[in-house]
Amino acid sequence: MDKRDLSGLFRERLRTLVQRSGQNQSAFAASVGIDRSALSQLLSEDTTRLPRAETLMTIAEEHKVSLDWLLGLSQDEGLTGEIRASLEIEEGSGGFDRTLLAKWHAEAAGTKIRYVPAGIPDLLRTDALVDYEADITNKSRQSQAGETQYRIDYNRRPETDMEVCMPRHTLEIFAAGMGVWSGFSEQDRRDQLNHMATLLDDLYPTFRLFLYDGRMRYSVPYTIFGPYRAAIYVGDMYLVLNATAPVRTLTRHFDNLIRGAEINAHEAAGFARKLAEMPDVGQP
Repeated sequence: MDKRDLSGLFRERLRTLVQRSGQNQSAFAASVGIDRSALSQLLSEDTTRLPRAETLMTIAEEHKVSLDWLLGLSQDEGLTGEIRASLEIEEGSGGFDRTLLAKWHAEAAGTKIRYVPAGIPDLLRTDALVDYEADITNKSRQSQAGETQYRIDYNRRPETDMEVCMPRHTLEIFAAGMGVWSGFSEQDRRDQLNHMATLLDDLYPTFRLFLYDGRMRYSVPYTIFGPYRAAIYVGDMYLVLNATAPVRTLTRHFDNLIRGAEINAHEAAGFARKLAEMPDVGQP
């Protein structure tokens, strides 16, 4: 962003904070640790000056807004009562409607969500697969089923825009009943693939699945919630990135996965059906 544009956005939002505070300029300046003349310069149309980092932090903390909003990098004011840490670790527990993931999805409504799953995407799983995976991971079946239904309902909203990208070989390994799915019956695998195909057709284009060659590209599981945050899945915890720069970096990584996709979104349902219809699902 050009420095003049950045200073213009900052000046506009600083004026908003001054007006919202109900204070005169002298009192506002004192509350953030600068003198009135310095505040006047920051509000002047004739300067591209930005305050020191310490002053920016003080303004954001005193008036309960995010630094990204103050600098015009985000529309999210982040009125949380404190400056949000750029890196957090959160535990995922409880029913999905009470988890941080549900909250983050709700906050990102109307923006694009990008998702790299750890296995079969949650909203595409059958009840049989939910039960099977809950048993082998010792996780709550009710919580897993609630997460699946929440994601389906979320993706039926007209404002939803979600892209999912995963290795093609994950589906081939699943169809073959290998790895963690070795105890899942062939018929259940066929049913799962057909269920997935039906939902992919039903939810398209608000939900789009892309499949890339996992031998050529690699990714850990993560979700990017619009421009606001990214959550990297690390078992039962999430490494949460709130700063603009790392969210943009992960977004570029996701876009590169999309560019390398061998199966595009309009082909994904057909690919799943093809796997389900093979004479021997165990031999993809």
